[in-house]
Amino acid sequence: MFRRFGLRIVPVLLVGLSALVSAAGLEAPSSLIERIRAFYATLPEAVGLETPSEAVLEAMRRVPRPLFVPEAERDRAWEDRPLPIGHGQTISQPSVVALMTDLLDIRPGDRVLEIGTGSGYQAAVLAELGADVWSIEIVEPLAESARRRLESLGYRVHLRHGDGYHGWPEAAPFDAIIVTAAASHVPPPLVAQLRPGGRMVIPVGGRFTLQYLMLVEKDADGGVTTRQLLPVIFVPLTGEHR
Repeated sequence: MFRRFGLRIVPVLLVGLSALVSAAGLEAPSSLIERIRAFYATLPEAVGLETPSEAVLEAMRRVPRPLFVPEAERDRAWEDRPLPIGHGQTISQPSVVALMTDLLDIRPGDRVLEIGTGSGYQAAVLAELGADVWSIEIVEPLAESARRRLESLGYRVHLRHGDGYHGWPEAAPFDAIIVTAAASHVPPPLVAQLRPGGRMVIPVGGRFTLQYLMLVEKDADGGVTTRQLLPVIFVPLTGEHR
């Protein structure tokens, strides 16, 4: 197993937001947190995690998922399932968001690149962990609505509309990279933008072929290793290179 321990630093603004979320009844229910714990118990040994990080669980508890889904889906927002967010895209199920976040092993202050902003939910979870988040969304209406949503909730996320395959080179290198749509291969530009010692989590596979969640690690000397973790189902990565 891998786990880094350290002081979790949360911006004052987010602490205030969390109090408002709790008061409004938008904090994740204990039943969802327990479902996430149960999901980890089913993971194959290759994943290397038997239990979720308490810091990740706390971030999941704080982010108001109902505000990241369309109003018609809010009654199901705390279910452990993906939900449609329009434009053929989905918000991932909370247990998978927790796992992918956990695999990145985020420390406060880490620079994290997200490919596929969607509604902004994953970016908010990363921000709750104290990460400095850069996020790219190829669907312009989703990018704009996510920007407004994150800003209104007090999450400071660098966000832009564009093709995530090429990453964000002017902001690189990144301590961690997360891709929230399935690519046909691991994009070389993203590997190049990963800092030595960094990690990338990405689903790889096609729309009609088996997809696997992959962990890509770059060692201190720049060597890259890739590990296949478990089968998953994601919407496909779109753009010039898929």
